[in-house]
Amino acid sequence: MTKAMRMMQQLVPLADGIIYVLDARCPAASFNQKLVEMAGAKPVLYILNKGDLADERADNLMKLMDASAIKINAANANSKRDITAAINRLVAEKREKNLAKGYSKIFRFMVVGVPNTGKSTVINLLAGSKRTVTGDKAGVTRGKQWIRLDGFELLDTPGTMPPAFDNQSLALHLAFVGSINDDILDLDDIALELLGELYEKYPKRLEERYGVTGGSKLEMLDCVCARRGFVLKGGEYDYERAERAVIDDFRKGRLGRITLDCPADMSGLKF
Repeated sequence: MTKAMRMMQQLVPLADGIIYVLDARCPAASFNQKLVEMAGAKPVLYILNKGDLADERADNLMKLMDASAIKINAANANSKRDITAAINRLVAEKREKNLAKGYSKIFRFMVVGVPNTGKSTVINLLAGSKRTVTGDKAGVTRGKQWIRLDGFELLDTPGTMPPAFDNQSLALHLAFVGSINDDILDLDDIALELLGELYEKYPKRLEERYGVTGGSKLEMLDCVCARRGFVLKGGEYDYERAERAVIDDFRKGRLGRITLDCPADMSGLKF
């Protein structure tokens, strides 16, 4: 991550602006203050991607950002128009000044964000083809790639994490959405914490899908095993299978539209 930040700092002077891709389900958790500070006076467009997985709470959080921001679903072709319009608004004044001086230029934007927010998917959507490598696993983009599009260029960059996880609640949100590599996480802890937070914020969803009506986190996991039939030989519950199912159901939207962050998580952030 340090190497990636260093590389981006070297490339910032080549860019006219920054496109910051956040996860609409956790815009505060997927926000890295250092990336914005690195942009300096350059304009920043915030794209809250995966908007199809977030609910109206994400719209309320977006209003608190006090910045140029849009919510989209990069997997939907219709989002291309919204992103292009937002980019054009970002450079409209500078473009007019250039035209008044008798010249035009190709504007360049650096696309940044924490892993697995969909940076490469946004670029591929704008390009109309698969120009970058994408995946549903953190850390897919490894190096820098300038992508020439119609009227501007985009630089895809490796995902960078916040410099420190001082706020453990936000760190968990990143783990829930898959921005932290699952291979280095404790599946038991992540699934149980996710169940606890979902019961606090969306209890009806857990009741409808798993029959959860309360109890401890482990008792909630028992409900998941019972409802889904995750039982081993001898009648013991298959907790590992249930844990993976809960995490996957959340990430794939099977529990409905969910936004994890709250207004208090946005306090102190400078957009």
